[in-house]
Amino acid sequence: MSNSSEYSPSGVPIIRHKDLDREWQSTSYATTEWLQRIEKHADTYLGEADSVFHELVSDRVHIDVHIIRPTPERNYYTLYTTGMSALPMNTPEDAEDYEYAELMICLPPDWPLLEESDNYWPIRWLKTMARLPHDYDTWLSWGHTVPNGDPATPFSNNTDMCALIVLPPLEVEEDFLTLDMGGGQTVHFYAILPIYLEELEHKLEYGLDALLDQFEAHDVNEILDVNRVNTCGNA
Repeated sequence: MSNSSEYSPSGVPIIRHKDLDREWQSTSYATTEWLQRIEKHADTYLGEADSVFHELVSDRVHIDVHIIRPTPERNYYTLYTTGMSALPMNTPEDAEDYEYAELMICLPPDWPLLEESDNYWPIRWLKTMARLPHDYDTWLSWGHTVPNGDPATPFSNNTDMCALIVLPPLEVEEDFLTLDMGGGQTVHFYAILPIYLEELEHKLEYGLDALLDQFEAHDVNEILDVNRVNTCGNA
């Protein structure tokens, strides 16, 4: 795990991941039973996936992205990963119950999924975030933020958002958030929300609760809106 002696003004540790100089590693695949249980869980609470972006070449873990099309009840795309939980994350001693996770992101119903250029970045980052704990021997959980570079730069030409925050999704039933796999293993499901630089800085300066207060005041949830209000734009 990357150690850090650097802290934000709010006391949050800042970990700077460096590019790894390592050889390609053999891939760990989740068992068929493990994957089927996650997919059944998602089918129950999110709806059945219409298609899957299968990863053709994998290093360390094999990450697939399942795509659930918009419906009248959930009028947006829901994308979720399987494969991140094939290996436990390197959690601190007081967070051992959070070793296993999968991620999701929600996109507007008119999002051009198959056009790469400026539209593919949410999918690319969903896979990047799912792989990050295993690439850097660390962990991801709710409240963690990851910038797009150092210094952070916008994800694409169609938004000024430049970082991601990991949070429990709001537009789901509470029972979706965890899946007991038996044997003391629980998979936690998190959404990744793109955020603005000012929001990232607000969290680092004042803490997670202060940022969540801003999100609540402006009704921010896991459904991506590249033009949403910057909740800390005047901070």
